[in-house]
Amino acid sequence: MTRILVVLAALSSLVSVVGAQQPEEVAELAARGEAIFRQPAACWTCHGEDAQGLIGPSLQFGPTPFDIDYQFRSNPQMAPLRELLQPEPEDLVAVSVFLRTFFGAEPADIDVDGLRATLNSVQEFEHVPDYFLTERDQALAEVETFESVLADWQRRAKTGSIKRDYEVREVASFEPGEPKFTPEPGKTYFYENLSTGGAFRPADVAPPESTQIVVGDAETKEIIASYELAPELRGGVHTTVMSPDGKYVYIIGARPFSQAESAFSLTTPQSLLKVDAITLQPVKQLMTGARLHHGQIFQDRYLLLDSFARDADGLDVMLFDPETDRVVGGIRSDELGGSPYTAWTDDEYIYLLMEPLGYGTALGDKTWSGFLAAGQLRTGTLTSMRPFWVARVDPITWEVVNEYPYPGYRGDWIAFDAAREHMYIPAGGSSNLSKVNLASGEVVWAAPTGISPYGANLNADESEIWVANKGETTGMMGRTISVLENETGRSLETLFSGYGVDHLLLAPNGREFWATSNSEGRIYVFDAVTREQAHIIDMPKFAAPHGLVWVHYDENGESRVVRDQGGFHNGIDPRLGRALDY
Repeated sequence: MTRILVVLAALSSLVSVVGAQQPEEVAELAARGEAIFRQPAACWTCHGEDAQGLIGPSLQFGPTPFDIDYQFRSNPQMAPLRELLQPEPEDLVAVSVFLRTFFGAEPADIDVDGLRATLNSVQEFEHVPDYFLTERDQALAEVETFESVLADWQRRAKTGSIKRDYEVREVASFEPGEPKFTPEPGKTYFYENLSTGGAFRPADVAPPESTQIVVGDAETKEIIASYELAPELRGGVHTTVMSPDGKYVYIIGARPFSQAESAFSLTTPQSLLKVDAITLQPVKQLMTGARLHHGQIFQDRYLLLDSFARDADGLDVMLFDPETDRVVGGIRSDELGGSPYTAWTDDEYIYLLMEPLGYGTALGDKTWSGFLAAGQLRTGTLTSMRPFWVARVDPITWEVVNEYPYPGYRGDWIAFDAAREHMYIPAGGSSNLSKVNLASGEVVWAAPTGISPYGANLNADESEIWVANKGETTGMMGRTISVLENETGRSLETLFSGYGVDHLLLAPNGREFWATSNSEGRIYVFDAVTREQAHIIDMPKFAAPHGLVWVHYDENGESRVVRDQGGFHNGIDPRLGRALDY
């Protein structure tokens, strides 16, 4: 882009200045041009408030209206801006005049008519040659824009209540054992469930035989206790979830009735282990009819759980009561018009990241349809995909009350702002992040990220959103974090972290971002203000961490969860000025 503008700058110098210009007209055009230039998410976001250049080049050379229009038409990076501004020819003249006056040109020296004349040559660039189009080409051309998705969107979910029930069964109970640590009043601890994976484990470190539960000091970043489950209880772990009171951890366990089935298969329903948070040992083994994927606290009372796989009578998404270990309600994909991948909540509604069915083959359609399709799109096996969307469910009536199509493929995470006005959706299949207005469904902006993003979270003042570029559909080998401006989606910085980071969370002190590296068996901690890497926490045996939960003990020694992957809880939220001071 810079080389093009330099060449065009040289051409623009050939435009002669003819006669004096009325200062009033120049002043009016300059004011109009400045208003366009400084409009939210407009020219200044890339070229800088002083027009000296940021990710776009300096405009000090004074581009002509033709230069600006040529960029709008030929530079793909300018397409969103052109869509936002939809400039008339006189708008281009106004921006050109503003830039000249901004950099010190005298009004009398600005030939407005000459600048207008440069646009006459635009017609030479507007001719599009006729190309041969097949019927398929023509059909794709009709649906290739996101606007076409919105225009013909039809509700996928069934109307009315879609609530289903499931009777949880306790299949085993255990003695909790002895405490592994003694919590101190006033302290904050972090919990982490570990799988046996870890692609970059040091050669001299033997892999664990089973899954683990780890607890550490949130202030010092030290691991203070851990426990490795018995191998016969081993399952494939993908989250850390705790009861709201911080007394129990939940982790995937093996399916006790059919040891011939792989305990690690993501398509096989497994058991759910309820673990004492002090002894770190199981107290119950439960059958919920599903294989847990992600979990988070809902309304400081229930657990919102989603699944990789389920039994025929099981649930894809459920609300689970940790007081009674019962399901209070749930959903099956049959009524949703697609497959739910993960479930999220703003503490009022349940939000399901929905995937179109029909792409899954090797691992079955449920859950894997979008994942397999995104990989096929990367390699060129597929050339397009059907839309992905978010379904919003009212947990009182159990109705789907909204469906939100979003630009991109295979969303895998949802973050909400503190006011619950917007949701942010990283799409691993298209490497972009969308900001969506919850009231209207409007896509405020969609911006590129690093490769195949996963987790995303806002910083404490909500000026930035951080996105973990896991490489979710490209081999899980991403190792960067993208920092974007919340208002515009403009890229601010790219940070290096561990390979395969998926969960990226703002800590309850509001000063740190924690990033869990599945591939390296580590947690990377970043300063949320300076964006510098502050700590690396090695997991026992470099096992793969999944999810994060912070538990705080008050001055009376009473515990409560203050942060998990879904959000802040029990009165803590640094975005609302209620941070923990540790």
